Amino acid sequence: MEWHALSARDTLAELKTDPVKGLSQKQADKRYESEGPNTLAEKKKKSLAGKFLEQFSDFLVIVLLVASGISFATSYVDGSGDYMDSVIILIIVILNAVIGVVQENRAERALDALKKLSAPTASVIRNGKGARIPSARVVSGDILVLSAGDLVPADARLIESNALKAEESALTGESLPSKKNADAAAAAACPPADRKNMVFSSTVIVAGNGKAVVTETGMNTQVGRIAGLLNEQETPQTPLQIRLAKAGRVLGTIAMLICALIFLIGVLRKTDILNSFMLAVSLAVAAIPEGLPAIVTVVLSIGVQRMAKNNAIIRHLPAVETLGGATVICSDKTGTLTQNRMTVTDVYSPEGKTVKNAESAVNILRFAGLCCNATLTGKGSSLTARGDPTENAILLAAHQAGIAVSDILKAYPRVGENPFSSERKRMSTVHRGEDGLFMVTKGAPDVLLERCGQVSVAGRVYPLTQEKKREILSHNEKMAREALRVIAVSFKPIGSLSEATEDSLVYLGLIGMIDPPRKEAAAAVRTCKTAGIVPVMITGDHAATARAVAEKLGIAESGDAVITGREIDSASPEQLAEKARRCRVFARVTPEHKVRIVDAFRANGHIVAMTGDGVNDAPALKAADIGCAMGRSGTQVAKEAADMILTDDNFATIVKAVEQGRGIFNNIRKAVHFLLSCNFGEILVIFAASILGMPTPLLPIQLLWVNLVTDSLPALALGTEKIEKDVMSRPPSPSKKSFFADGLWLDIVLEGFLIGFLTLFAFVFGLRHDGLAAGRTMAFATLSLSEIAHAFNARSEHSLFAIGPLSNKRLAAAAAVCALMQVSAVSLTPLTGIFNTVALLPSQWLFVAALSLAPLVVMEFMKALTGHIPRRSRPVGQRRLNR
Repeated sequence: MEWHALSARDTLAELKTDPVKGLSQKQADKRYESEGPNTLAEKKKKSLAGKFLEQFSDFLVIVLLVASGISFATSYVDGSGDYMDSVIILIIVILNAVIGVVQENRAERALDALKKLSAPTASVIRNGKGARIPSARVVSGDILVLSAGDLVPADARLIESNALKAEESALTGESLPSKKNADAAAAAACPPADRKNMVFSSTVIVAGNGKAVVTETGMNTQVGRIAGLLNEQETPQTPLQIRLAKAGRVLGTIAMLICALIFLIGVLRKTDILNSFMLAVSLAVAAIPEGLPAIVTVVLSIGVQRMAKNNAIIRHLPAVETLGGATVICSDKTGTLTQNRMTVTDVYSPEGKTVKNAESAVNILRFAGLCCNATLTGKGSSLTARGDPTENAILLAAHQAGIAVSDILKAYPRVGENPFSSERKRMSTVHRGEDGLFMVTKGAPDVLLERCGQVSVAGRVYPLTQEKKREILSHNEKMAREALRVIAVSFKPIGSLSEATEDSLVYLGLIGMIDPPRKEAAAAVRTCKTAGIVPVMITGDHAATARAVAEKLGIAESGDAVITGREIDSASPEQLAEKARRCRVFARVTPEHKVRIVDAFRANGHIVAMTGDGVNDAPALKAADIGCAMGRSGTQVAKEAADMILTDDNFATIVKAVEQGRGIFNNIRKAVHFLLSCNFGEILVIFAASILGMPTPLLPIQLLWVNLVTDSLPALALGTEKIEKDVMSRPPSPSKKSFFADGLWLDIVLEGFLIGFLTLFAFVFGLRHDGLAAGRTMAFATLSLSEIAHAFNARSEHSLFAIGPLSNKRLAAAAAVCALMQVSAVSLTPLTGIFNTVALLPSQWLFVAALSLAPLVVMEFMKALTGHIPRRSRPVGQRRLNR
């Protein structure tokens, strides 16, 4: 249906909905059942069978399957009937595939949960009351309440509009916002760009407000018809996964070369070619941690869900990596560093400072109350204000001064509005009174005074002289130095709406209010400094107010410079970058200035986190390395542009998220450290034995079993390690720093050498004293158990006893299960035949146990030598930070 060609009344009638009460919940539920969710169709997910088969697409797994097939065929041709090796190898490959599918499903479920957490919402009227619902639950006939910053959830016909503008460039290609008018008429055949009485799904309200009735949802919207882009999107790999994939390819190439060399040595020494081939292929598969990308995804997803429980919703997984390296946090003041509970403490009239209930103060609060969109609800002690914090404070102060706000709104009904914007720094409303129309304007004192030509003193109007302006501005400065936010109020009698211009205003007075700092903010600022992170305050408030709050919180010290919006405008990029080296407070700034602030800090080599809540904050949120949108006060546009959403709008949550990000990154390093050092040890023991002309210490099936036991549960358990207590006393990790920097490669090689040496030693000992079968069994047990023990080394660079040997219960359980599996493979009669092992004597078990625990003893000794402060854990104070 061509909804734009219908009047608003006809559209409401056609959709059987009420413009005031909206749909009932029963109606909405019924329509949801018939229409389905208001979402674009997603790409069909892979089936369980598809995921399972995909696990066999890896080149090395294919080679292993071919090798298993060759072994089976050879046994069949020579009539030996020894199919055990090929069958068991096939079983292990299938088990690996099952583990891969389980990990993939777990990661998928975690990511789906994150999508739900950060899903967009819509303001609707249901059952006659305003409600905030998930956009997916919007149905045709819903009445949308639209405000600047909202992401339109569905196609809708406007029924009310007030200076409404929508950004539709993604849909229509128009570069400028489109003006919208509920009363506009449109021809049935006109294109979407000319439908001024419609708003469309996925477009953005950039100015004004209004109401609209939903006409189309989901794939029936304009966007749904022309854009199936979501069906083609794949979840991108994170930079970390890409770096690890590159490292895996390097390791794989090295492993393949070593395996080829081992195979060649076997051929030259005239050992069985099939056995040499199977050994080389098995070693290649065991040496490369194929499950590493899945483990990284699972660890990231679990960590991100933890962060969501702590009020930080991560929208993009790469942000977790970036968080760990953040060096600057640029935060809004109001609501983020402060409590966002403004309270009027001072009202100043042209006659001088007054108290709230003085006649002139009452007059100022009365006019200011008219120019507010906030509302009062409840009575007595339960009275609350809902709306902008500044307007809430004004209405509550007016109520305390004995002004019945609802009565004056009825006595002087509003007939026009010019909404507040961060660029204009003012708001105006037009009202009808007994003597005609008048306009009330409130806003920043320095901005408003420039537009005032007169002043009201004791009820009489006089010209506003320059001397009086200086006196008012001086008092404004004084109030600001006391950390008060100051609002100026003015009015202007007009003859008609065409005269409602914001000039020649009559100045009435100043209202001073304070938003106390959050109790936890000062502690978070101290944590930032300890962690090598520079906290920066950005605010639209007066410079003196900003400085006062910053000093209270510890962001700035007495006498520190404050950069204002005007200084930003007049500075070149190079000059601003130089100023940013020393400045920690930016005042009187607009959202557009935030982009330049981000660029200035980034020019100095910083990784920048930036907070924002408005439509115009979106560019800065995208420009920053980490965009942090406000979950409570933030617009949908800001949330869509951000990497992280703070559900409590709290600066301390950002700092906590950085700590979590560092912890997640460290846990991934621990898992990678563990896997690669174990795999290097496996390569080394086979390579060394081949070079020395010794019998093969481990059979192909044994290598694959060790890979299965150690590369699954222990590695995942390491990813759940608790965040180390000193993680926020270390410097941030530079963005260009290699994942294996700070000696991680050296640690991997040395620990691999240790595991390989111990395994080879067990083999030689068993070979000389009890024969080849016993030697291989002891090597098999030592390799697997020493790797399990090594998982505890990878938990921390600090002593295991300092963090608690069993404090990671998941790792303790994983180690117990894997150790039991390994002991069973060596001890239980059915399994000894499968793995070609022999039962070990108690003395041999003691020898294996001693060797297996050796990595723990050696690493604890090394940690003791370094005083429990390894090179990667050195506190910030011991390093020079590049600021």
